[in-house]
Amino acid sequence: MTAQQASPGWQVHRQGTEAELRLTGDWIAHETGLRDSAAVRQVLTETEGATRLRFESSGLGRWDSALVVFLQALQEAAAASVTGAGQRIELDGTGLPEATRRLLTLAAETGPAPPVVAPPVASLFTRVGRKAIARWADGVAVSALVGETVLRSFAALRGRVRTRGVDVLELMREAGAGALGIVAIVNSLVGGILAFVGAVQLRRFGAEIFVADLVGIAMVREMAAVMTAIVMAGRTGGAYAAQIATMQGNEEIDALKALGIPVFDYLVLPRIIALVAMMPLLYLYASAVGLLGGLAVGMATLDLTATAYFQETRQAISGTQFVFGLTKSVAFGALVALAGCHIGLKAGRSAADVGRAATSAVVAGIIGVIALDAIFAVCADALGI
Repeated sequence: MTAQQASPGWQVHRQGTEAELRLTGDWIAHETGLRDSAAVRQVLTETEGATRLRFESSGLGRWDSALVVFLQALQEAAAASVTGAGQRIELDGTGLPEATRRLLTLAAETGPAPPVVAPPVASLFTRVGRKAIARWADGVAVSALVGETVLRSFAALRGRVRTRGVDVLELMREAGAGALGIVAIVNSLVGGILAFVGAVQLRRFGAEIFVADLVGIAMVREMAAVMTAIVMAGRTGGAYAAQIATMQGNEEIDALKALGIPVFDYLVLPRIIALVAMMPLLYLYASAVGLLGGLAVGMATLDLTATAYFQETRQAISGTQFVFGLTKSVAFGALVALAGCHIGLKAGRSAADVGRAATSAVVAGIIGVIALDAIFAVCADALGI
């Protein structure tokens, strides 16, 4: 503390039933700190028996909130205490600086902060009920989105939607050409794994040529559509959710609504159209790449030629298998796009909500694809496909 700085202090002078508190020194919070409750109790002890307490601040130096906090605590303590005659001690602030009196008045009008009350712990039935209601609300929202998609799709065929063609083309490029690399890697490896597992087992019976049947049917009927959909759920579905959630946080969606631009036509429908249009092409590409992966493993581990492999594959695969796979790819594409857009639209407005929306979209897309594939399998079995 420098020589120009004086330590905060006070002196109490009694004059019968009146007392005077003389404030001296510098009351600066970051230099001298705040006075504790012991200082307040000491003042009240020295003024015990008095009915009126005046202030004298001629010796007061610099001050800030440290003085205001001390005086406020003194007021609250004086209001709670009584004299020997059962009277409360009255504080006269006319001797304080005018700015100090205004701050004390403002603090009194604001009042103390309300106590923090911990929320009651909900019972198990309450928590289960809330979860059930939330899931029901999500189901209603998804149903509404699916219904609106169907209705707006018919309107789109007649050119009655406010969807920009340039947006659809850009989204198709991102979902189609942009995904060729990862789709090729995943499906070629899947085809190679199927061929390797089949070769190990079929070699025991001298039926190595049937590796082509195994890879062809598995890729065309199941794996190409499912693996491509899972890849697109992680790559494109999560991106859709993150993009729309970011727009939600930046209030861009609110701006679109304020301008009268349909959010569904501008944001949701182009993404659904793009992914549904690209998934069949990606499925055919994945099937071809998977067959080539199986060929590579078959030629490396078995005494197979490319001619024999493709001849056996052509005999094993029918047009019905391709139609079944194409149908599943379209359904998977619509599901992934709907999940990403729905989760993005109901996301919060913080940066953390964007990450949670992307993660939820990926999880929902993958689980939805697998569940939908199981439904397709049951239906195919019932129809004898």
